[in-house]
Amino acid sequence: MWEYTDKVVDHFLHPRNVGEVENPDGIGEEGSLACGDALKLTFKLDENKRIKDAKFQTFGCASAIASSSALTEIVKGMTLKEAEKVTNEDIARYLGGLPKEKMHCSVMGRDALEKAIAYYRGEAEKEVEGELVCECFGVNDVEIERQVRESNLTTVEDVTDYTKAGGGCESCHDKIQEIIDEVHGKPHVVRLKPVGLTNIQKIKLIEQTLEREIKPSLKKDGGDIELIDVDGNTVIVKLQGTCATCVASQVTLKHYVEAKLRELVTPELVVEEVQS
Repeated sequence: MWEYTDKVVDHFLHPRNVGEVENPDGIGEEGSLACGDALKLTFKLDENKRIKDAKFQTFGCASAIASSSALTEIVKGMTLKEAEKVTNEDIARYLGGLPKEKMHCSVMGRDALEKAIAYYRGEAEKEVEGELVCECFGVNDVEIERQVRESNLTTVEDVTDYTKAGGGCESCHDKIQEIIDEVHGKPHVVRLKPVGLTNIQKIKLIEQTLEREIKPSLKKDGGDIELIDVDGNTVIVKLQGTCATCVASQVTLKHYVEAKLRELVTPELVVEEVQS
């Protein structure tokens, strides 16, 4: 079960500005019922070209409703130039944060706002050119690359949280990882199939994954990790720096280190921390 901030709960239970503005200047629709989330945003400008009213209609979860409600509160009083600078991270921050699995709800709000502004300016909705990456949710490489850059996403799981891409059949995971690697200028790690891996190959791939994928992320927060041993499919490691004393170290160990090794090496791996 996800943990929601008090502000998310408040905007879900008591959403602001529900409905549709009469004779709106801007109209933006994003998402689809087929994908589980849909949003229609409308706004009206005053004589000074500031947003005097904004309303929404949405179909979705608690985070979708809260994000849409927050967005309408954020943009009221803004000029369109100010409003077009609002990001999905701004929406999440306004709510005191969103569960990472629900960040796509804030992205939906930002995209609807962009479309509403384009509508007011008489700009035809542009067909985003790009290669379809996720057929399950209809997300292309341009959308994924944009979100990776804007939110500094580093894993396939991050991309799924922000765009839903990769959250279905998972056949697009390799392509999503390629986009992430290209954006961050990292060499793409070739995913060797688990079948046929010798012990030497497996250990080497574990070492490469720790060095290229895992250690850089941990070091950003003052932590580190050391490979102690590999016993069959059990990877024994030692957490260092801030990771060693962090109360969430076991979450890091299982949900990041183990998940990444399983993704890039073999799904049979189990990570355990050496007992001091």
